Amino acid sequence: MSRGLWIILGLIGLGAILLMLNHESGSTLGFLNEDFANLIWLGLLAALIGAGLLRSGRRFGDMARSLGLWALIVIALIAGYQYRYELQDFGSRITAGLIPGSPLMLGTEDGRATVALDKGRSGHFEVRMVINGKSIPALVDTGATTTVLSAEDARVVGFDPALLNYTVRVSTANGTASAAAVRAEEIAVGNIVRRNQPVLVAAPGALRQSLLGMNFIGSLSGFDVRGDRMILRD
Repeated sequence: MSRGLWIILGLIGLGAILLMLNHESGSTLGFLNEDFANLIWLGLLAALIGAGLLRSGRRFGDMARSLGLWALIVIALIAGYQYRYELQDFGSRITAGLIPGSPLMLGTEDGRATVALDKGRSGHFEVRMVINGKSIPALVDTGATTTVLSAEDARVVGFDPALLNYTVRVSTANGTASAAAVRAEEIAVGNIVRRNQPVLVAAPGALRQSLLGMNFIGSLSGFDVRGDRMILRD
């Protein structure tokens, strides 16, 4: 084993010992322990890359270009991590324009998840809710006591309409209809998730589009409408 490798291993071991000795204090050589550990790993990575370039026998100019390329890659990865939320919002805005009901923006407010929705072409707030892992379009309906699925959407998320008992009477915009009571393992809107939720399934042909009702919305800490935008707060 080469002397250089022994030196690298010795430095790593020394850093590990310092971290263990300063575990309670929370800092090592003026750095937070987490930052000091990151410095050790970055130093190891740099040493490995440098050793590989030196052993390759390439000219200094070629090595400099390779190091510059690696530096750009590392900077791009760091920048992507630091601006991950901004990139996520940018992607969400594009998706919302392409897929109606997709969350316009995901974020946090006072440590709670938030989801912003835009009003659809129909004049109603549309949402893509994920039930039992399956994404389906729905309208946000604050007048609906319970989330209601159309028979077609119920089949998508795992409920067979032919096997259900439609004994629950519900009021809709078109009058009174029959529905069946089921329970969803999980309902998610963006990064807001609720589990073990009661859901109604409308009889076949009784409902054209599923509704996100107050059993989900009422479980939130709050929601408000600002013009053509609705903001849900976990």
